[in-house]
Amino acid sequence: MKALPEETRLQVLCLLAENPELTQRELADVLGISLGATNCVLRALIDKGWIKAENLRKSHRKRAYAYLLTPAGLAEKLRVTRAFLALKQAEYRAIEQEIEALRRELREETGT
Repeated sequence: MKALPEETRLQVLCLLAENPELTQRELADVLGISLGATNCVLRALIDKGWIKAENLRKSHRKRAYAYLLTPAGLAEKLRVTRAFLALKQAEYRAIEQEIEALRRELREETGT
């Protein structure tokens, strides 16, 4: 499996932190990826030690798991959140500059 994009990693970690009992199918639907890809994502996060799968034996579903963030997973969620926020802030500043340049151009062309 290729390296998991940070945005997807953040989305998965946030979703599982909020609702650890999401099924793989529900997670796949939210992420907009296939069930197989979701399974690969979860396995990769388990292999990294960021989540653990806990069998919910009392569940009415045959193979129900809770995907719990480990302390390392919580630390990774914070790291990726900070990186994603910095990226979005940089994008926001770039868009603000582009908007201002377009406004200046309009003012110059219209003489207002």
